[in-house]
Amino acid sequence: MTEPAETHEPEVEEDGTYALRPRDVSAILAAVEEGDAERLTLLMEPLHAADIADLLEQIDSSERKALLDLYHHEMDGSILSELDESIREEVISILRPEVLAEAVRELDSDDVVDLVEDLDAEQQTAILGALDQTDRVAVEQALSYPEFSAGRLMQREVVMAPEHWTVGDAIDYLRGHDDLPEQFYHVVLIDPRMHPIANVTLGKIMSSPRSKPLAELAETVFKAIPVSEYEGDVAYAFNQYHLISAPVVDAEGRLVGQITIDDAMAVLDEEHEEDILRLAGVGDGSLNDRVFETMKQRFPWLAVNLVTAIIASLVIAMFEDALTQIVALAVLMPIVASMGGNAGTQSLTVAVRSIATRDLTGSNVWRVIRREVLVGLFNGIAFAVIMALIGIAWFGSPVLGYVIGTAMVINLVIAGLAGTVIPVLLDKVGVDPALASGSFVTTVTDVVGFFAFLGLAVLWIL
Repeated sequence: MTEPAETHEPEVEEDGTYALRPRDVSAILAAVEEGDAERLTLLMEPLHAADIADLLEQIDSSERKALLDLYHHEMDGSILSELDESIREEVISILRPEVLAEAVRELDSDDVVDLVEDLDAEQQTAILGALDQTDRVAVEQALSYPEFSAGRLMQREVVMAPEHWTVGDAIDYLRGHDDLPEQFYHVVLIDPRMHPIANVTLGKIMSSPRSKPLAELAETVFKAIPVSEYEGDVAYAFNQYHLISAPVVDAEGRLVGQITIDDAMAVLDEEHEEDILRLAGVGDGSLNDRVFETMKQRFPWLAVNLVTAIIASLVIAMFEDALTQIVALAVLMPIVASMGGNAGTQSLTVAVRSIATRDLTGSNVWRVIRREVLVGLFNGIAFAVIMALIGIAWFGSPVLGYVIGTAMVINLVIAGLAGTVIPVLLDKVGVDPALASGSFVTTVTDVVGFFAFLGLAVLWIL
């Protein structure tokens, strides 16, 4: 007889993070391999939907199919919404239609939209067919809005009240309805034309006398989001103004839905992740992408790097005679380029992040550029002294020490300048600075570093 598995919650790891424990994953895969559905259910039951989604993302395709075939009747809709898009379509195709239908019915409209918008037409039809008529119409309408807009991000379930209501009216209404959203933070006050005019938190409603007008409890910060607003701008507004939820309005200003902080922060996280991946030149890749897909994402930027490397090599070729006469130049040359590249990447990362968070603007751009140039200058002087001493001690040539020290100062100053100016210019012309800046900055620091070092060597030594 199979002993019941432990059903405690996942523990906090020793490093302070919350994650699936390796032994839990091993036990689950062992139950799948043995075909023990009862043990698998006992092991999976305590796990949060996000942990189950992580598990499905971490295992390979064959293990994923075997697990879902054994666990299918326990599938929760929130697991599907937590899944990475790269494997969501695969998981949905494995699930039986009746299981998928039951899972989808549990989700809010915004989660259903997020679930179906990237699926093929056949899978979209299957999911929409599982919804009630009212829910299906709401999802179809949301899908009619532009991709990455507030209309796609919002949920249709909103708790609203006329602007003349009192606290008692609101409490009676909330207690008398069983079709309220599962989670909500505000009651939205509306005028007779369905225009949202204020938000009132549930905490203020519950802590105020019944006779208190709701309008007197309205929050001081109130933002209505246009349904066509870009989701990145929505996330910025939530972060900037510390919003918990915000109503969404159509072109006539009428209330059509609301966006809550969890959805806005998910967008913010996605944009941060996208910036990091693009800075590394890997696009939107994930661990679950196939080899050929990953190759296609990385190849163009590797090709760009190849071109920039050739340009740097052409600069080196201009000083071929100097290199053959003084071997020390070939030994020290990579140090100058490497230091410039690292300094440029530091400035670039700060600039791209500041552009994304809208902290770097026309009003402070010259101050930031001046700061980065001065940082490059002072760091350059410090490392110039160090490298000058190393050059003298290593090769016994004071002049060679002066050459590499001066080249170091020049390259770090240019690195700070290029690392800030290039992403700003790319942003001005409508090119994503996170995607394109790295190659340009690397080219500038390599070319300037090689040219400064070798050029000064020719002038001062030969």
